[in-house]
Amino acid sequence: MFITILTFFIILLVLVLAHEWGHFFAARKLGIKVEEFGFGFPPRLASIEKEGTRYSFNWLPLGGFVKLKGESSGDASEPDSFAAQKPWRRTIVLVAGVTMNMILAFILLSLGFMSGVPVSLTDEEVARAHDVKIQIAYVSTKSPAAEAGLKVGDIILSLDGEIFSNLEQTQAYIASHSDRPINIKLQRFNSEISTEVQPVLLPEVADRPVLGISLVQTGILTFPWYEAIWQGARATVVLTKEIVLSFGSLFRSLFVSRQVPVDLAGPVGIAIITGQVVDMGFIYILQFAALLSINLALINILPFPALDGGRVLFVIIEKIRRKPTDVKIEAIVHNIGFAFLMFLVILITYRDIMRISSGFFQNIFGA
Repeated sequence: MFITILTFFIILLVLVLAHEWGHFFAARKLGIKVEEFGFGFPPRLASIEKEGTRYSFNWLPLGGFVKLKGESSGDASEPDSFAAQKPWRRTIVLVAGVTMNMILAFILLSLGFMSGVPVSLTDEEVARAHDVKIQIAYVSTKSPAAEAGLKVGDIILSLDGEIFSNLEQTQAYIASHSDRPINIKLQRFNSEISTEVQPVLLPEVADRPVLGISLVQTGILTFPWYEAIWQGARATVVLTKEIVLSFGSLFRSLFVSRQVPVDLAGPVGIAIITGQVVDMGFIYILQFAALLSINLALINILPFPALDGGRVLFVIIEKIRRKPTDVKIEAIVHNIGFAFLMFLVILITYRDIMRISSGFFQNIFGA
């Protein structure tokens, strides 16, 4: 538990440090004074001042902030004030945090590919990979596999006690057992699970009996540094695309169906996932941190009050109107947006805790 909590806060610290350092670096390069660089949210725990900037450590370790001169007051009377800068210069500062999170994700993924990263293997790559496994990549709804509780990511250890080394053998064995259930031994994180599943003919695959799953062969593959950089860039683009699509589904659920998705995790949920990732190994921690960094970047660039994207939106509005937005009005909008975000965090955290409690009592009472 201690290692999980420590890892969670280290990942959070790195992500926040990268994001806020982006704002800090851009502001300094553009000659804007940074009044405070804060880790966490107030009340303040401790601070130190250096070269005109106060570096503070605060009690609520759920984020961080950079306070720029003139950002909240709108005072444009001094040249080193944020408010005195042209719109394009302010936009650079505002998007610098998001940019740094994307760069961090790219670096983490590239390091992962250099040191050995779990990937889906082609036939040519199997020979030079290690820790090769057969994993479930997809479970069809209302299939025998779904009814038996098989999940994406499960590792198939054996079928009826037999161990298979490749996909063809595994698929052939499943297809040849339409007359009786197959006893499947799975690994899910650090637990081993055994269950019985009966292959059947499904409408989408009518030529042979199936369980309703897609299988992939995965393993740890190490790339030379020059190829790892390319693979890191490619993985960053692919993950960004997938997360954007996931956000689209999330917003449809929130604003169309008016439901919070069941698999949406808050800080507590992320901490639990961190514990599972820690058990899997350091490479998986790197991948998880990269995934969170991309998530943080995309969330922050949304044109919502209190987020970087919301502040950029006000700069765009100012450019269109050709006059500054009233500082008090902008502050009120951002405060309302921040309050809504905190409400959403509390709601999701509550759901995380209820989900954990429900599982806890089910384990105790066998419900």
